[in-house]
Amino acid sequence: MSPPPPLCQARRSRLPTSSSESFAAPPGEQPGWPETCGLRRPGAVDASRRTGGSRSVNQVCVEKSLVFRTNTPYHTDTISVPGEHDLLFCVQLDDSKLNYFQQPQPIRESDFLKFSEKYGRLSFLAVSQVQPSFSAFYRAGDPILIYFDSSSTLSMLRQPVKMGVSGLCVDGNPAGFLESKSTSCTRIFTNLSKSCITDPALDAASYYRDFTVLKVPIDGTLVESMKVKIIPVTPPRAPYMKDNTCNNAVSEVIYEIEFNGTRGIQSVSVRFKVTNISGNSGVSLQQHFTLHFWTRTPSHTLPRSGNPGFIIGAPLLIANTGATQHMSILRSEGDGSCSQFLRHTVQFGKNMRTGCKLSLPQTEESNCSYIQMKLYEALQGMNTAEDLAITSSAYSTQVEEWATILIQNCSVQAMNCTSCCMVPVTLNIQILWTKVGLLSNPQAQVLSAQYSYQCHPLKLLDVSLVPLTTVVTFADMTEWPEPPHGQPKIQWKLPFDFFFPFKVVLNGERSYRGDLAAYFLLILILSSILCL
Repeated sequence: MSPPPPLCQARRSRLPTSSSESFAAPPGEQPGWPETCGLRRPGAVDASRRTGGSRSVNQVCVEKSLVFRTNTPYHTDTISVPGEHDLLFCVQLDDSKLNYFQQPQPIRESDFLKFSEKYGRLSFLAVSQVQPSFSAFYRAGDPILIYFDSSSTLSMLRQPVKMGVSGLCVDGNPAGFLESKSTSCTRIFTNLSKSCITDPALDAASYYRDFTVLKVPIDGTLVESMKVKIIPVTPPRAPYMKDNTCNNAVSEVIYEIEFNGTRGIQSVSVRFKVTNISGNSGVSLQQHFTLHFWTRTPSHTLPRSGNPGFIIGAPLLIANTGATQHMSILRSEGDGSCSQFLRHTVQFGKNMRTGCKLSLPQTEESNCSYIQMKLYEALQGMNTAEDLAITSSAYSTQVEEWATILIQNCSVQAMNCTSCCMVPVTLNIQILWTKVGLLSNPQAQVLSAQYSYQCHPLKLLDVSLVPLTTVVTFADMTEWPEPPHGQPKIQWKLPFDFFFPFKVVLNGERSYRGDLAAYFLLILILSSILCL
């Protein structure tokens, strides 16, 4: 990066435009030593700087907000402008003529006590900055702390994001606790052959090696039990150049973080996708970064879907060994690939269909059983669904309010193909439900659910990309009762209907003599009561 144009002026002279430019010194000052960017003139002696020496530096400065990343070989520094809130990004030029120190001022015996009282203290070291205090556990949105053992440095786990219209990567964005999200940005390389080997953004090892994640924020001495090592899943080789192509460049990073309430982070794993980059100067690469948080403990904070019946469009509840969660299906990324952790939530009463392509890495374990297991895990999710809630207000302890999900796997044998493997490619989820209760306020409840897998023969040599499909259908099994029609009949007599006999007389229905006697007797009794 060439030095930017100067945006700050010296207090007694301007910045040089070339190494041969001279300066006119003000009267009474030593010529040839101008101040740059507000620095003190080396020849001037101030009462507040009587002891020690001051070093003159030749700097070119711009506003800090204009610089996103520095790649200059010169020393850089960020300084604050006196009396203002803006920061300056300064590039120090390598000028050997300015590397000198001022001769210290001699102190007489009579001045010793005066200077000793003013400058004397226990240590000449600068007062260390106050370290931030941490809470006893992570809260939602808190930055995740990491620790470098080799340098005993405490830092934060970061998730790059894009900035500006061009969408260039900014690496300083801290990852928030419990904030599962995906980001993408673009990197541009001016020298691909050099960046391929030296840029840590392209090397998978830089995302997990030489640092650990802290379980909870610690303000004090670290112990080994509080450090969580990041486990790479099938880590790729380091990037290398071959035939003007950078191989094994990281294109996607996926962190999977398990947490357990206030006990903090329990485990961290990372997955990678790599690609090859070809070209000369100005070649670009789009990278994707995903953080996914999950827990094994049962969650009692899931939003309910009605009480007691399900509401159309609300999520379904499933359970696995007592842990409740929302039913979910596969979700595709922007490029059509299957997302590793992000999934669509199944909504009650709404039929759904999703499709994506799952990438399977080539490993030594890539046999038929291994491929089948990976595809089943992708279709059904991280936790296998065992039970489905009959009512939306069901709890895991209420066994009678859960229905066992029927699972129908496909055959694992391939017909007429010795080198094929029967793998699941489609999952059909069928949910039967009905309405129960009063006709004026019916409640939707689940009757049963079935997971049905469809398999397809797949050649073991072609397992890099497998298309998967998930279909969800809801079937209404409600049987409505026949509503009453016409006028009331004699056989419909109800004990609580006081006016039933009068309805029969007014409607001209046939009666019996015994009934008429009773009717007249009742009328006489009522008339006598009213007359009194």
